[in-house]
Amino acid sequence: MDTIRNIYCVGRNYRLHAAELGNAVPSSLMVFSKPTHALAFADGRSIRLPVGQGRVHYEAELVIRIGKPYQKGLSVDELIDAFALGIDFTLRDLQEDLKRKGHPWLQAKGFPNSALVTKFYPFPGVETCADKDFALAKNGVEVQRGNIQDMVFDLQTIVDFCGNHLGLGAGDIIYTGTPAGVGEVHAGDRLQLLWGDDVLGECVIAGTDQ
Repeated sequence: MDTIRNIYCVGRNYRLHAAELGNAVPSSLMVFSKPTHALAFADGRSIRLPVGQGRVHYEAELVIRIGKPYQKGLSVDELIDAFALGIDFTLRDLQEDLKRKGHPWLQAKGFPNSALVTKFYPFPGVETCADKDFALAKNGVEVQRGNIQDMVFDLQTIVDFCGNHLGLGAGDIIYTGTPAGVGEVHAGDRLQLLWGDDVLGECVIAGTDQ
């Protein structure tokens, strides 16, 4: 896999997901980042997640990879060279506590293995992506399903925002938001990420660190 540089994530980009957590739908893009230490690959391996810090939630997302330096006026079809599916694992109780205190979310979002991602595939274009749903199955049961047509902020808006405010270059990836259905994971859970009917990646939640 090519080197991944920066990891950006879009929050509350599906209305029903915002509603399920009691959050308002943002009027402008909400973007946060994860360190590259958070990366884990959905290639069937077992991954460890934190314990003793409350609930760990899965959030399945479409992930896009930037193929060239951002320039104003370029379309997403010109800028994105590959896509994948991913899971933004979140320490939900810690995140809620940090939100109440007005503190950044990094500790709740950026821990090791919190940025799960499948293999990357050539980006087929926005219109083709909109023809397929992505989904997450937990222990063989579908728990999330989404489509980029349901995003509050579309891919072009996301890329332009990140490019103008944060900078974008080849190797940067963006988690584009999660649909409704987020929930807890526990040791022994098997997670599969699907693009249409095809499983792009999977992992097993291992025995937790003590």
